[in-house]
Amino acid sequence: MYTLYYAPGSANLVVHLALIEAGAPYELKRIDIENGEQRSPAYLAVNPHGVVPTLVVDGRPYMEAAALALLVAERHPEAPLAPPAGTAQRADYLQWMLYLANTLQPLFRQWFYPNDHVAVGGDAIREHSRIGIGKCWDYIDAHLGARGPYMLGERFSLVDLYALMLMRWARNMPRPATAWPHVAALASRLKERPSWRRMCEEEGLVEWA
Repeated sequence: MYTLYYAPGSANLVVHLALIEAGAPYELKRIDIENGEQRSPAYLAVNPHGVVPTLVVDGRPYMEAAALALLVAERHPEAPLAPPAGTAQRADYLQWMLYLANTLQPLFRQWFYPNDHVAVGGDAIREHSRIGIGKCWDYIDAHLGARGPYMLGERFSLVDLYALMLMRWARNMPRPATAWPHVAALASRLKERPSWRRMCEEEGLVEWA
């Protein structure tokens, strides 16, 4: 049994989807971010960084959304989340997971919280992130157009779930991810999966659901 500490629609979304796709038993514990529950002594005892998600595995808490999603895929090789080790698709899978985690996702942090580390200049940071996010969608859309329909071609994988989470984060941007045709087609395909519908119901998501 896993325990996933989450806030609706946050980075826990990809981990939640992975658990569902894996058919793994789990329980959810909601953290009220708006009221500062992530800074409570009880939660800091679980996650000293005061962020979500946290996934408790065999009684031990672990952090970092991308790492947690990869861990779920590794622990459930029977699920269709990751290509087998040693295959060419496995290399593509790891490359795309790290691209989303290291290149695209950090730009969203800058978009949502431009003054996180500086007192002034937030508007310039936000504009920089908007441009960077757009370039990432350009790259992903071209890839899907040439090698889709999924991020790994004909094979659905964890990479698609990660991309879907980031698409949702872009829903209210001046140019949402679904403005790119191949990205929009992937979003539509993935949102038809039972895991997406179940995740939205369990996290109480209604916008872009």
